[in-house]
Amino acid sequence: MKELWIKILQLVGKAFWVEIITENPKCTYYFGPFLNEAEAIAAKTGYVEDLTNEGASIFSLQIKRCQQPQNLTIEEDLGGGFDRGGKPNLLGQSL
Repeated sequence: MKELWIKILQLVGKAFWVEIITENPKCTYYFGPFLNEAEAIAAKTGYVEDLTNEGASIFSLQIKRCQQPQNLTIEEDLGGGFDRGGKPNLLGQSL
């Protein structure tokens, strides 16, 4: 039954997600979906622990209520095109 509610929340963009941005490597990770904020908060500790055990430096962490992100991992260091300044990454493109 819980899975059904999560699917419904996802359809209407009301599911909760944990967004973690790291500096080393420069990545954005999304974990979820969660039924409510309390579940997301409870789960975030494990995600932070896993990332720090892998050597990542946490830059920011947010609990968001939103549509499912298009990509669950965005790797800026590997040419993922993610620019925290909001400008498009045009490297390697001819005009």
